Amino acid sequence: MRRILIFSIFLFALENVSAQDKINPDSIRAKMQWFADAKLGIFIHWGIYSVDGIDESWSFHNGTISYTDYMKQLNGFTASKYDPQAWADLIKESGARYAVITTKHHDGVALWPTKQHHFNVVDNTPAKRDVLKPFYKALDKDGIKRGAYFSLIDWTYPDYPGFLKDSSRYKIADDPQRWEKFQHFFQAQINEVNHLYKPDLWWFDGDWEHNAEEWQAKKVREEILSVNPNAIINGRLAGYGDYETPEQNFPVSRPKYNWWELCMTTNNNWGYHPDDTNYKTPFEVISIFVDAVSNGGNLLLDIGPKADGTIPSEQVHILKELGKWNKKNGEAIFGTIPGLPQGHFYGPSTLSKDSTTLYLFLPGQTAGNIMIKGLSNKIDDVQIVGTAQHLQPKIVGKISWSPIPGLVFINVPQKYKDEYMTVLKLKLDGKLKLYRGQGGLK
Repeated sequence: MRRILIFSIFLFALENVSAQDKINPDSIRAKMQWFADAKLGIFIHWGIYSVDGIDESWSFHNGTISYTDYMKQLNGFTASKYDPQAWADLIKESGARYAVITTKHHDGVALWPTKQHHFNVVDNTPAKRDVLKPFYKALDKDGIKRGAYFSLIDWTYPDYPGFLKDSSRYKIADDPQRWEKFQHFFQAQINEVNHLYKPDLWWFDGDWEHNAEEWQAKKVREEILSVNPNAIINGRLAGYGDYETPEQNFPVSRPKYNWWELCMTTNNNWGYHPDDTNYKTPFEVISIFVDAVSNGGNLLLDIGPKADGTIPSEQVHILKELGKWNKKNGEAIFGTIPGLPQGHFYGPSTLSKDSTTLYLFLPGQTAGNIMIKGLSNKIDDVQIVGTAQHLQPKIVGKISWSPIPGLVFINVPQKYKDEYMTVLKLKLDGKLKLYRGQGGLK
């Protein structure tokens, strides 16, 4: 993942210019529907960097460890306790509809037996097997969409210009034939993954180091779609992606993108880091997830397995608690559309696709009354999702002769509060109608 500050801070602004600008949204709307409905994906950063528990690829690139010492981790990647079906079952339990695994990070070590002359876990590690094939098979069994992370960058490949942060092998302008060799190499690897595993979703990374022409991004997209026309491509293919994928930083206002996904870690790091104990609580993860969905996006939540294939217990706990909450409140999440605009309700909200059911999300410790402003609909029913409990709304400030709706108050008794996030289901008398005026002001 990116570790450059400017990309972290200004990612939304940059991607708004560089991605989704070459693809007509109407031409991909049908294939994007499952993604729009999915809401939750699980990201998996797994590679040799999990042996020593250090930063994936960036640790040698930035000079915190020597390249030689970094690559010694090949000898410790065993996958000895790897249970791909257990991974898939945990992902399913979380409520996720898709999973994205790092087929190859910037260090160039492939998790499949690439036919290109380069590092892979089959030929160069004690694992000695293709770890992608059984995982994708397990995902299929559990009805989860296949996602493939692929780094366009390959800092270990001898014909790639970049290597260490303060040194490069060559400049493309000085040796275009060498760059052409690399183009053939990385596109051949993409072709391998495409034919072997047929990902439903491609998650590219590293496009910032070169432009669309140098990556031959249009050609890459076309070749992927020639094998699977319904494949979805993220926004890190130099403007030839289908959706945006901001990293770590959450937008304050609703993004204008057609489709977007927030990728975020469960602690501070992407891969396995035993020294990183700053795990998000289930409440924090659920709050972030709900906020993303209410703003029309998805959450791609990351885990980092150990070198033996086991998943840290803290991450297992987060996914299980998230799944427990999703099982109870899923109707307010999956297959919904963004809810109320800002100003109508002090919290996240979603709508059913026909806009006749409104869902309001309340933090677990919120007590007493909640308020809705500018709701012109009559409320036929209020129910606490996941329970048989119904509540009675109270309308105040409504003047019979005025088109301005009154304020809606709903008192939620403390005993019905969810541990993490309570959800109210409001059945409306028709499609959502909102008053957006200035009240009695002229």
